[in-house]
Amino acid sequence: RLVALGNSMETVLKLLGKMKLFGLNCFQVSTQHSLSLLYRSVLLNMRSLNSWAPLQTNKTRTSRVRPRNLCLTTPLVILSNGTSSVIVSRKRPSEGNYQKEKDLCIKYFDQWSESDQVEFVEHLISRMCHYQHGHINSYLKPMLQRDFITALPEQGLDHIAENILSYLDARSLCAAELVCKEWQRVISEGMLWKKLIERMVRTDPLWKGLSERRGWDQYLFKNRPTDGPPNSFYRSLYPKIIQDIETIESNWRCGRHNLQRIQCRSENSKGVYCLQYDDEKIISGLRDNSIKIWDKTSLECLKVLTGHTGSVLCLQYDERVIVTGSSDSTVRVWDVNTGEVLNTLIHHNEAVLHLRFSNGLMVTCSKDRSIAVWDMASATDITLRRVLVGHRAAVNVVDFDDKYIVSASGDRTIKVWSTSTCEFVRTLNGHKRGIACLQYRDRLVVSGSSDNTIRLWDIECGACLRVLEGHEELVRCIRFDNKRIVSGAYDGKIKVWDLQAALDPRAPASTLCLRTLVEHSGRVFRLQFDEFQIISSSHDDTILIWDFLNVPPSAQNETRSPSRTYTYISR
Repeated sequence: RLVALGNSMETVLKLLGKMKLFGLNCFQVSTQHSLSLLYRSVLLNMRSLNSWAPLQTNKTRTSRVRPRNLCLTTPLVILSNGTSSVIVSRKRPSEGNYQKEKDLCIKYFDQWSESDQVEFVEHLISRMCHYQHGHINSYLKPMLQRDFITALPEQGLDHIAENILSYLDARSLCAAELVCKEWQRVISEGMLWKKLIERMVRTDPLWKGLSERRGWDQYLFKNRPTDGPPNSFYRSLYPKIIQDIETIESNWRCGRHNLQRIQCRSENSKGVYCLQYDDEKIISGLRDNSIKIWDKTSLECLKVLTGHTGSVLCLQYDERVIVTGSSDSTVRVWDVNTGEVLNTLIHHNEAVLHLRFSNGLMVTCSKDRSIAVWDMASATDITLRRVLVGHRAAVNVVDFDDKYIVSASGDRTIKVWSTSTCEFVRTLNGHKRGIACLQYRDRLVVSGSSDNTIRLWDIECGACLRVLEGHEELVRCIRFDNKRIVSGAYDGKIKVWDLQAALDPRAPASTLCLRTLVEHSGRVFRLQFDEFQIISSSHDDTILIWDFLNVPPSAQNETRSPSRTYTYISR
């Protein structure tokens, strides 16, 4: 920025001459115009100099002339065309002429199109000097700062302001409420706390399950605002939900639970080999050849299905059918509502150890070392597509998705097959003894073995990511979700593992097992779990429900160590 030195022409000329010391070309200054200024940084250096070099132009001494009407803040326009030169601005014409010219210019400007106006202003700016650019920038900066949340409702666009704020998380929404009354009004009238809760319920199974179990799902997803409570209700509900979630996570880590027990009372041989559950019922397959359906609330036996001539070793059901596999070598299909047998598949030569079905495809595996792939058009229309052979011992478990079929065997290997072509892809080697269980989802395979270990695998490259040690006998059943692995073994114990830590190679092995649950008096055969509970079955002829949500107050304490973190700021 150029700064005036004073009214002394001699001083200015000395300064301009001194600029030759800094490698600048000579300057020629007209005495008919006001002088403008030099950069402040140059002047600061000038102050330290005691002598002044004469100003020369083409090696000719310039006479010292004192200019008239020198203005301390008159701008200097510096143009560069290969050599440095200074042009001082002309004296402004009389104020009257300037005003007339300005008004005429504005009149023409208003008649132009927006694009022409922009082009003209760009041209003007390009002819200005640096300090003028800075002045324009200071003028434009506050004009470009807009409170759009306040401005949009003034234009009748409340819904856009609400939509913008609806993407905020809880912390940001709390902060937005404190900006001003207009922002608070937009948040309140837009029911944005309700929308935040609804978004969490749609995307997070923990929130969805909690809304159903706590009953506040009845206040969500109402089309008309008059159908539900005001925004203040949802704002006060949110921290209660967070407190519930933190309590559940703490219960999982600390092993606090409410235990319910179902005594299956098998007639001949005791043991519950398999199970599956939903919110209303539990379906179990027993060693005594029967299938029992239990009411999940009252724990009463609703129905007993008979027909197999051997132990029911595996089962799966959906809203229409139950499919079971037995040591009698058959697969049976039952109507889930009536219990009627709809179909019997006879293919395997020995016990059917495991099965899975989904989206018109079913895969079964057997003690006869084979895997059968079935097309399942309906309960009564099931045809064999392909038999997969490659294992050298009983195939104990299968799982699949649209890309891969994964099988595990007593031969210590896990084999991967293409779902679409049924062709062999690769073998995962690492377990030292036979493999009894596994689950496969996305790229992750988790397996349990009679070598007492659990292994995590990357299915795409076949690498073993982690080995979990802790069980004292064969690991018989295993399940995982996004946060944890739950395993059951012949030692009668159920262990809860931190999945995210297990996938982190830097995590110490001692930190991986979160809790060991000991209630079964026999081998644990099967388990399933969700965000709120584990349901397990055992050789002791019981089904246990481990409830981590409805824990008695006496079992609670102040110690909390939630594995997932939620932030909520109250006003």
